Amino acid sequence: MKAIYYDIYKDLREKIMAGVYPYQTFIPSESKLVMEYGCTHNTIRRALQVLMLHGFVHSVRGKGVRVIWQAGHRTRFVFGDIETFREAAARNGLEATTQVRAFEYVVADKRIADATGFAVGDELLHVERIRHFDGANLIFDKSYFRASCVEGLTPEIASDSIFIYLEGELGMEVTISNRTITMEYATAEDREVLDLLDFDMLAVVENRTFNSEGVHFETTWSRHRPDYFTFLDTAVRGC
Repeated sequence: MKAIYYDIYKDLREKIMAGVYPYQTFIPSESKLVMEYGCTHNTIRRALQVLMLHGFVHSVRGKGVRVIWQAGHRTRFVFGDIETFREAAARNGLEATTQVRAFEYVVADKRIADATGFAVGDELLHVERIRHFDGANLIFDKSYFRASCVEGLTPEIASDSIFIYLEGELGMEVTISNRTITMEYATAEDREVLDLLDFDMLAVVENRTFNSEGVHFETTWSRHRPDYFTFLDTAVRGC
């Protein structure tokens, strides 16, 4: 299950995005947050550290923790965080649905192994999903999951949220996702499943995701229509 500090981080993040703690205001003091969440000071500090890492707040010496996040005018997928499609849609106030296009078990051959990072002979679950929101098919996800890590997964669950199932039902702790972001020409398959309008290129995010035991359990390529893609990161200049 997720650590307590992570749940507090998500709650504070949602309050910041909802305007409970507006841009440039200070969030409650550490002591008040300890009382509010019924946890230790160290737990609050860890939650605040994650908020700072993802660019939501900044610690001001002698004053407190100031909100530095502002809502943008475009739909944002926050790649500094491991966020589900459902969470991203809710954060952007959009109605969203997922259509499962493929759901099949395969054994990794050399082609699949080279592409995904799994080993030849690994039993994998291949899932393809089309993400529909804001009136159009905008994202095409092509995924391979380590079969032993997703026991009981069904197409119905995949059309809702795979990560919520893994964390809530299987008790997996998802910890790290290594990501590569590229621009690629749209393929005939992309044009078949996505509403691309006049766009001939896509933003493609490759995710290789690991659980708390360091096991690589997922490789996914998310193919985004570019007008609904924003790369959001936070850079910190060293002293």
